[in-house]
Amino acid sequence: MTLAEPREFSLIGEYFRPLAGPGALALTDDAALLRLPGGRDLVLSVDAMVAGVHFLPDDPPDLVARKLLRVNLSDLAAKGAAPLGYLLTIAAPATTSDAWFEAFAAGLGADQRSFGLYLLGGDMTSTSGPFSLSLTILGTVPPGRAVLRKGAASGHGIFVSGTIGDAALGLDVLQGRLADPSGFLIERYRLPTPRLGLPLADFAAAAMDISDGLVQDLGHLCRLGGVAAEIDSPLVPLSQPARALGPSCLSRCLTGGDDYELLLAVPPDREDRLAAAARFGILLTRIGRFVPGPPEVRVLGPDGKPMPFARAGWSHF
Repeated sequence: MTLAEPREFSLIGEYFRPLAGPGALALTDDAALLRLPGGRDLVLSVDAMVAGVHFLPDDPPDLVARKLLRVNLSDLAAKGAAPLGYLLTIAAPATTSDAWFEAFAAGLGADQRSFGLYLLGGDMTSTSGPFSLSLTILGTVPPGRAVLRKGAASGHGIFVSGTIGDAALGLDVLQGRLADPSGFLIERYRLPTPRLGLPLADFAAAAMDISDGLVQDLGHLCRLGGVAAEIDSPLVPLSQPARALGPSCLSRCLTGGDDYELLLAVPPDREDRLAAAARFGILLTRIGRFVPGPPEVRVLGPDGKPMPFARAGWSHF
């Protein structure tokens, strides 16, 4: 009997095979085959996004794809790694149109060209639930040059890249709780900027990206380093649209998450090396310090007193 090609294979051939690169075996096999650039370490990370949790169901599919790729690229950036390729898993309702897949693949293609990586393979299935997307990213770094979360020590400065809180405020705008005439905050929610390219090992003793809220994620560095942290809230860099909303938004900025900016512990004798970031067009701002004490994060207000928070950040469960 003649067997019709299952829809998933026609979708793969039409929209995702053009994204495949060397080692992907034209997406006709169940695995990829890679040869690493000479002498480099392999870095792997995975992130999932679910409709209604990590993106809104009516978000444009090309921007959903680009956000999915970029949040994973941000994990590589926090290790000082360069991107190589990725694996993609899609669980979509069976009623999803070809136009959705076409736009989704176009978004991936645009960012592949921007960041220099390609699709290696993955899996596709239907679901009766919401869209569920997972991306496993692969990158490389010279041996011994990956920067880990562990390594913060008392006396190290706390630095962040970019501005903090825009994405959380952008979600509030999309859900009707705030106004953003500029559209800047919405764009920051839908399309984060991974801070790739920095020679982190030259100046950072510990690093991670901020995904679940500055206060909560800083707590991870504290626990792994066995230290406490103090943030001077007036030093936290906020964008002009965020500042325009007034001081009542500060708590949301510090705990909202989805920033995908870098969070760094920098020893005092390495701070003079931070100028390298300027060559990449990335702003790094000192917002506080690690201090002796049990692992905790204190945020000091303009009056120098600790600020209270209802929660430190986003919880996945």
